[in-house]
Amino acid sequence: MSGIPDFNDTELWVTRCALTERYGKAVALELADSELRLDPESTVLTACPTIFWSERGANFVVFKIGEGRYRCQFFYGPNEQYGTGRDAYDDIGECVTHLLQLQADHEGRRGLSGSPGTTKGS
Repeated sequence: MSGIPDFNDTELWVTRCALTERYGKAVALELADSELRLDPESTVLTACPTIFWSERGANFVVFKIGEGRYRCQFFYGPNEQYGTGRDAYDDIGECVTHLLQLQADHEGRRGLSGSPGTTKGS
């Protein structure tokens, strides 16, 4: 056990609200644990609570890497994974919102959305 607390009700509520705002509907969240190397200089893996969801062909994960600390990424498959360029966030709302914005921008560049640059689902 890593000692990192699970996502609390407020963190899950903030995440659900951001997803509803983005997609215009409730999105199913899955809770899991992931093993991450929190220190790039170490080989030690730490079990981290994880929120996973999939929407519009993309998969998303938000890792809780400490009390009030988060890391995130989105991916389409094992060879197409994207981070946000930040190692950690101290606000889950900012973490999820930034992740969704970057994925929406990427989706627009890939030509997967109805109109490039769209940030909300129809």
